[in-house]
Amino acid sequence: MNSLRASALPTILSFVFLLLPAAVRAQNSTGAVEFVARIAPTGGRPEPVRQFTFYLLTKSYAGIIREVEVSAPAPNREQYIATLDVSQPLKDWLKKTGRLDLTSPDLETLLTAEEITSIPEFLNAYVTANSGGATPGLPQPKYEEGASKESAEKYERLRQQYLQSLRKFINMHRQTLSGMEAELDEINPQRGWLRLQEEHRRKVERLAPGLAQTRYLAAKVDTDLDGRAALANIPAGSYWLSTLNLDAAAGDVRLRWDVPVTVRPGETVRLELSDLNAVDSSGAR
Repeated sequence: MNSLRASALPTILSFVFLLLPAAVRAQNSTGAVEFVARIAPTGGRPEPVRQFTFYLLTKSYAGIIREVEVSAPAPNREQYIATLDVSQPLKDWLKKTGRLDLTSPDLETLLTAEEITSIPEFLNAYVTANSGGATPGLPQPKYEEGASKESAEKYERLRQQYLQSLRKFINMHRQTLSGMEAELDEINPQRGWLRLQEEHRRKVERLAPGLAQTRYLAAKVDTDLDGRAALANIPAGSYWLSTLNLDAAAGDVRLRWDVPVTVRPGETVRLELSDLNAVDSSGAR
């Protein structure tokens, strides 16, 4: 008889559990989150982040951005270089050096005399920067461009002699490279590359919030006038308290939060959001 009672005990307990109100069972598997958000401007006192929406996510917002970037890849540098309307030697140089900004003041320290005389854009920039008699002793070509078809061999021989003399001159007078960067501004690839990157950044900024709210949103809440808010009946688990791509502002500071939160059954997690656990998107600090 005793063994019969023992075997029936689990069934009886399961039946009793099913008779418990759903609200009681939910309390045993959910928790709560309470937080206060404050932001301190440079040199000022902390201020409450008032009436601002916070999102409780099942994935970090940083992780969501990475997910978006997989589906919308960043621009490829080599593919971009291939589309440029410049000579192939310059494309090869850009790929080899990893440099795209041809107007950087340190450009002259990177270039060799061989590169200047073999890459049409660099040769043209160097000659233009030193034209008008401003550079004494600068070698001058002894051929005319229009004569190349009439006497190809003579043209090429004179051209190679000119380039050889120019290389020697450059090696002896490195200061004459100064000013080349100004002549390359019109074809500078950096301008288009930065534009592509900015367009990609804006695309990610546009897509990530939508993905966060449709796939990873557990709850959201607005803070009160004291910067406080609470979320109840949150299933136990790991979350992130986030402002997505929205900035909370105070003075010169713009903050975003993406803070991990662990919710435990029957417990209330209390958080303080401040400058210390936020990212300053303004770069003021």
